[in-house]
Amino acid sequence: MLTLAWQTIRSRLGGFTGAFIAILCGTALVAGCGVLMESGLRAGVPTQRYAAAAVVVGGAQTVHPPGADALTFDQVGEQPSVPAELAGRIASVPGVRTAVAEQSFPAQVVTASGEVLGGPQSLGHNWDAAVLAPFRLSAGRAPGAPDEVVLDAELARQAGVGVDGQVRIMTRSVPVEFRVSGIVDALSRQSALFFTPSRALELAARPGQAHAIGVLAEPGVAPETLAERIGAVAGGAEVTTGVERSTIEFLDVSQTRTLLLAIAGSFGGFALLVAIFVVASTLALTINQRRREFALLRAVAATPRQIRKLIGLETTIVALVAGVLGGALGLAVASGLRDAFAAIGVIPADFGLAISPLPSLAAVLLGLGAARLAAWAASRRPSSIRPVEALGEAAVERRELGRVRAITGWSLVLAGLAGALVPLFLRGDVATAVSSMSTLVIVIGLAVVGPQVTGVAVRFLSPVLARLWRISGYLAGANAQAGTRRLAAAATPLMLAIAFALAMFYGPTSATAAAAAETSRSTTADYELSGPAGVSPEVAAAVSRLPGVAAATPVVRTSVLTVSTVGDSTDVQRTSAQGLGSSQGVLELGVDSGRLADLTGDTVALSKAEAAWQDKKLGDEVTFYFGDGVPAKLRLVATYTHDKAFGDFVLPVSLARQHNGGRLDDSVLVRRAPGADPAAVAAALRSLPYPGLTVAASSSSASASPSSEAQFYLNLVAAGVIVGYLAISVANTLVLTTAQRSREFALLRLVGTTRRQVTHMMRLEALVTVGIAVVVGTVVALVPLGLLNAGLRGSPVPSGPLSVYFGVIGGAAVLGFLAMGLSTFVALRARPIDAIGLRE
Repeated sequence: MLTLAWQTIRSRLGGFTGAFIAILCGTALVAGCGVLMESGLRAGVPTQRYAAAAVVVGGAQTVHPPGADALTFDQVGEQPSVPAELAGRIASVPGVRTAVAEQSFPAQVVTASGEVLGGPQSLGHNWDAAVLAPFRLSAGRAPGAPDEVVLDAELARQAGVGVDGQVRIMTRSVPVEFRVSGIVDALSRQSALFFTPSRALELAARPGQAHAIGVLAEPGVAPETLAERIGAVAGGAEVTTGVERSTIEFLDVSQTRTLLLAIAGSFGGFALLVAIFVVASTLALTINQRRREFALLRAVAATPRQIRKLIGLETTIVALVAGVLGGALGLAVASGLRDAFAAIGVIPADFGLAISPLPSLAAVLLGLGAARLAAWAASRRPSSIRPVEALGEAAVERRELGRVRAITGWSLVLAGLAGALVPLFLRGDVATAVSSMSTLVIVIGLAVVGPQVTGVAVRFLSPVLARLWRISGYLAGANAQAGTRRLAAAATPLMLAIAFALAMFYGPTSATAAAAAETSRSTTADYELSGPAGVSPEVAAAVSRLPGVAAATPVVRTSVLTVSTVGDSTDVQRTSAQGLGSSQGVLELGVDSGRLADLTGDTVALSKAEAAWQDKKLGDEVTFYFGDGVPAKLRLVATYTHDKAFGDFVLPVSLARQHNGGRLDDSVLVRRAPGADPAAVAAALRSLPYPGLTVAASSSSASASPSSEAQFYLNLVAAGVIVGYLAISVANTLVLTTAQRSREFALLRLVGTTRRQVTHMMRLEALVTVGIAVVVGTVVALVPLGLLNAGLRGSPVPSGPLSVYFGVIGGAAVLGFLAMGLSTFVALRARPIDAIGLRE
């Protein structure tokens, strides 16, 4: 049987090429996602400030509710801290040479011209923590007085100062003069300033807390052994060694690892689902083209089991070869995805990949499993017909669908339509995600019943083609009617690509437009002040004292983590939140109950939907976790309806600052007094003694989703990769369905049809194929999108540029016509008398 399977593959390389390409690309895509997932578990960036530390102890990077299982957690959104007194307990652990509590806080050099150097990654530290890198003085001495500072070499160069020079430094207040006592080597990822330990504690403004504790080991003590010992006294703190140390040093590295797990999980699931569908479709088409061969085998006494075994062996050989090559290609896919995610700012550019054979091996096994499952499904028909019916069955294409297939397909369509209704009842990211998923479910359902859908379309199109083009149109219509399965196989991946691309683009744009519109209606401020690393908490008070200013509200954009329990299942989710000062005259949250004036101290305001979900009423205690992982128990004082603009949680600004790593505001919204001169107010704002402040007209910047733009581009990258795979599948399928018709073309030419008429016939068939895919794909995407927009914006019209839609259908049309045109040209090159004698 193995010999027969190998000989069949060798003699039918053209037919098996389609399946090979589908499995190869699918395996590469799944392997690439697997590499990203593994990288989320154990990759990172090289540590810089802690390069000499054997162990680094920091605040817990994840929230794991008590009693929940090991997989129930989420990443913190703000930099957590660790008790400084823990350094004393760690210092007494055997094998510890030194334990140093490091302070870390925003500190930026301001030049004489008012330019702020260093950006968000310019941080101040206590000098005694310099040993953890270690930072070594290249000039000067350590800071010995409160007004002395050590700069890294790059900052000193940009500021144009040397040892004993004067420099202005801004932390959380106006710039202060310092004397440069020394210079140390620069780091690539951050700027570093060092102060005396006592001055660093004062500037950090976190009494009793530290950013991290670095541990230097005694000679000969392994970091892993030391980490195990320290873990016994560290309580709930995070104890790290090796590359894990960078997760304590850089919050974005820790967040990237969690993000990669989420991206690779969801994206990989989509990719696997699409790959299974494409592989199954391609194998079904390949096996369907061999109906005569299987009919002959059945007629000469081949048993159903032998037919299924033959198809299974053929598929296994092709899948193994394609899978091994695809697994290796997955490394390139993972690298390309990493670079794309870095380009849009989702992950750090220096985040490395963890490479091992496990993702490729898993992808090969998944690809093999998908191929075998598809082969089993496709082999059921040719192996189950009776020998006496075999040759008659092979003569014409089977029209009707099996009952199970029809019920399955239409059930999926109905399930997808039901899911599309969800945005009418739910809001937020859940509604957008369910809308996109429902599109995919509907498309897969229509693919299962594809011959029925294309059959209905062809019955209407065939008479039109025959009237418009008497010969070629008649032939194209007749072929489409006789080969509805072939037409469905060609149109389905094209339809899937169109629907998926439209859903993935217009879904997020619609959600963003809804949030922007509500934010615009809710924001009555005239100006917004922002800075490169944040805004000093003093700015709002200073602005409110300016003449011509009616109100000034500080805004802190943060996040909170909520825990929900349904039955025995516990879930942790991070959601956006805002810290606001007095919003009167600047922001309108659409208060539904309570008063925002009571939003002070340990209180919170919830959106009406969130309060209903948690079953909370005014005065109730609301429990959650702040962005840095600290548990919160706050009293509910108000509910509001403008949740698309402000998220589900609004906190007092002072409380939000306490759990924000930088202790800074994100912006200050300013309302001009009636009758005040706009130019004079703007000039007064620009003259504030806080360098780096940007004064801009207030816009939709108060949106509760500051990362929505990055999320949008992330969706585009994911959709682009999936659509690219589908495009390969489309071309693969169209070439496969067209190339195997060379005997049909030869017969047409022998009975008097000209080459031009055959070419025109195929162009019309391509038009029918692309037309059905465009119409059905557009309708399938528009139904969930219309319901999503009706729920979010009150209008069924999706938000976003029409040029994208025309670009998608234009690309689909070019792909369809080009693939069918080239394969037709190749099939017509042989002389009819030669082609008619070729084997199928």
